[in-house]
Amino acid sequence: MSTAVETPTPSLGPGAQAVRLAFWFVVAIALLAAGVWATSNIRRIPADSRAVVMRFGAFVRTQDAGLLVAWPQPFETVLLIPGSARVLEERISSLDRDPRARAADPAATTESSQTQQLPLGDVSSWGFQSDGSTPGNAGPTLSDALAGSGYTLTGDNGVVQLSATLYYRVVDPYSYVLQKERLDSALQRVVAAAVVEVTASRDLDSILVARPELLSTDQQMAVKREQLRGEMAQAVQRHLNALAAAHAGLGIDVARMDVQAQFPAAAVDAFNSVLTSLQTADRNIADARTEAENIRQGAQQSADQILQSAQASATERVATAQAETTTILQLETPLDANSDPGLLARAYRDRIQQILSKAGRVTTIDPHDASSLVLPGKIQ
Repeated sequence: MSTAVETPTPSLGPGAQAVRLAFWFVVAIALLAAGVWATSNIRRIPADSRAVVMRFGAFVRTQDAGLLVAWPQPFETVLLIPGSARVLEERISSLDRDPRARAADPAATTESSQTQQLPLGDVSSWGFQSDGSTPGNAGPTLSDALAGSGYTLTGDNGVVQLSATLYYRVVDPYSYVLQKERLDSALQRVVAAAVVEVTASRDLDSILVARPELLSTDQQMAVKREQLRGEMAQAVQRHLNALAAAHAGLGIDVARMDVQAQFPAAAVDAFNSVLTSLQTADRNIADARTEAENIRQGAQQSADQILQSAQASATERVATAQAETTTILQLETPLDANSDPGLLARAYRDRIQQILSKAGRVTTIDPHDASSLVLPGKIQ
């Protein structure tokens, strides 16, 4: 019987062992990297966000808050965008005045001098000539567009400066992702166009508290000012809907819009002077009306006194005349009826004694005696 002899396995050297260890280390790293890559698009979506999944650049689906499972890149790309309940804010800087034009304004270049009162309505009268330079000041030459930046023309040829802030929500995730890089510039243009449109359809009084004295006589002005923000937000939404109808939508809806209006700095002093004059005129009118009312009340009191005195005097004279004619009125009825033939004789006897008692001397003559003649003579 033969016995097999086992040949011993040769041991690896230090170099081979190092190579094998490095190989298995590389394999472990590769498996770990493959696992990380395979699970790279498995993530949690926050409560105020949504996820847009795109496969090789094509829109696949959207997912709200929760756990998202998607293929790793480059097969599928996951983009996080704000949720539908999240309100985003955009400051509209296109309505602001250009810093170069602001530096050339008369209010900025002549702070130490007396401010010139300028009329409202013409932009060129507010410190810019037709060539863009400032009259009376050695300022830089500005183009018409630069000189008029930040000013908005109203429907009654007034000028106002507006600052606006837009608040919006994302309603179409895919359109929002496509237009995200151009969203800020698009919103600047859309809001500026809407503001110009709404401002041109209104007068200055309905945009700004330019005539506070009208508030007491026309309550519709206050209502129009309150509706200004709503109308501008609706105008912005109309422009966004028009873009969406042309397949170029931004994927957003307007939540609200804050608008603040103010006068250009060059017109503040002139406008304050106008308001002061109007208030002074109103105060003078009120004083004149008060004085006229006092005079009218005094004249009315005098007229009432004169009328009462005349009525009292007339009543007294009527009463006196009635008292003096009472006897005659009492005699009138029996005489007309001829019911008492001796009434006149009795009345004559009653009165004649009183009359004769007041005479110094009485001469009686028979009325039927034609031979007697009485001639007036000098009293002895």
